[in-house]
Amino acid sequence: MNLNQIRYFVAAAETRSFTKAAAQYYISQTAVTQQIQALEELLGVTLFDRTSRPISLTPAGKIFLIDAKAILERINHSMNRVQEASVGFVGNLRIGYIKGYERSNLSNLLRAFHEQYPNVLISCYRCDTDTLAAGLVNGEYDVIFTWDSTELSKDVYIEAHLVDRSPIMVALYNNHPLAGRTSLRRSELKNESILFMTHSRDGDSAGDRHFFDLYHKAGYKPNILFRSNDMESILMMVAAEEGVSILPNYVTEKLENADNLVFVPMEGEGETVEVIVAWNKEEKNPVLQRFTKFIESSFIE
Repeated sequence: MNLNQIRYFVAAAETRSFTKAAAQYYISQTAVTQQIQALEELLGVTLFDRTSRPISLTPAGKIFLIDAKAILERINHSMNRVQEASVGFVGNLRIGYIKGYERSNLSNLLRAFHEQYPNVLISCYRCDTDTLAAGLVNGEYDVIFTWDSTELSKDVYIEAHLVDRSPIMVALYNNHPLAGRTSLRRSELKNESILFMTHSRDGDSAGDRHFFDLYHKAGYKPNILFRSNDMESILMMVAAEEGVSILPNYVTEKLENADNLVFVPMEGEGETVEVIVAWNKEEKNPVLQRFTKFIESSFIE
């Protein structure tokens, strides 16, 4: 049994004519008749009553017509899914993002993409920058949103674009002497115990060194009481009045009614965190190609 036999059978059954079925597929009536006869021999039943005018289906033919149409429908559906997958409409997208960036506009971006491509499964992974960079290079993620503390953008195989430049905020407890200020400079934190928030695994990355340089330019070496890439723990320690911290605005912006916490903007040159989106240039995943075009039109600078 082949696909053409099923198609010719359905056409003849619906038009009640071998001649009309042949015209529908631009072939001879003889070819249609021969294919349907071969189908009947294979099934061991007669599908058409050829003595009637126009031709009609036998009881066996009526039953087979139901199954034949279902077979063609499923084949067409499968072909459509394959074609859609080839241009990025169906598939999987693995997205990694830095801890804390879940509070940014990323969720809105993913929702907008999902609305356009509802058959794409978007899997999200929240990691430190080291894990994200290694995962992208090793093919564990299709695309990542990260603070480029590993200098991933210098990799010749990686495409990277700036998507967010987030201001730095000072996290203080409510009754801290500086909590009422509208802005602060890094030099004013000289005598504070710093709860150092890092996006890297060990707190010793290019991004971390950038912020230590800012302390140096402010004229002092910071008193680092605690170092972590878990900003939730850092915020809890600030609220417990153990020290102060410096965090990107994307971490603090959507924090409402935070217990015993105040966030004051940091002023001064370099007091921002730049977030990039990155993917492997050689990756051929069609869904990734759709997604990168989507974000390029959304907010790549």
